[in-house]
Amino acid sequence: MTLAWLPKGAFGILKEILRHLLRRPVVGIAAVARSSDGRILLVRRGDTGTWALPGGTLEWGEELRDALPREIAEETGATVLGIGEVTGIYSRPDRDPRFHAVTICVRAEVAEPLLGPKNRLEIREARFFEPDALPEQFAMGMRDMLDHALGAETRVVLE
Repeated sequence: MTLAWLPKGAFGILKEILRHLLRRPVVGIAAVARSSDGRILLVRRGDTGTWALPGGTLEWGEELRDALPREIAEETGATVLGIGEVTGIYSRPDRDPRFHAVTICVRAEVAEPLLGPKNRLEIREARFFEPDALPEQFAMGMRDMLDHALGAETRVVLE
């Protein structure tokens, strides 16, 4: 059975409803994305106005390696040059108020320029920050993800 007869927007809403009805965690990926000179790419969320790591949830049938460049392009307009190591896997249920997510955080390198977010309702802006000039407030507990990834030790954090 195909759902091709559904309007594109209705299919997305149906997926969100099913995700909540099935009460299963969703899988997401977030990047500590840096430019070649070491600046850190962040996005300002439309719902909270706070800063966050770029990333998002996987689409059905999508691999993590494909999801990250797609999400970064959608949210920032940047191109991913390389995906690095996993720095943490985060599953605390209270991290995201919308749903229970398991987020895999990785290091990545991105190219400039930033063409900006495709959906300005979801993401207000994308910007590079110097490591010593990061915003104070981060959405959804993402500051610890960033701190773990920037730490001197190379170890994977499992939360």
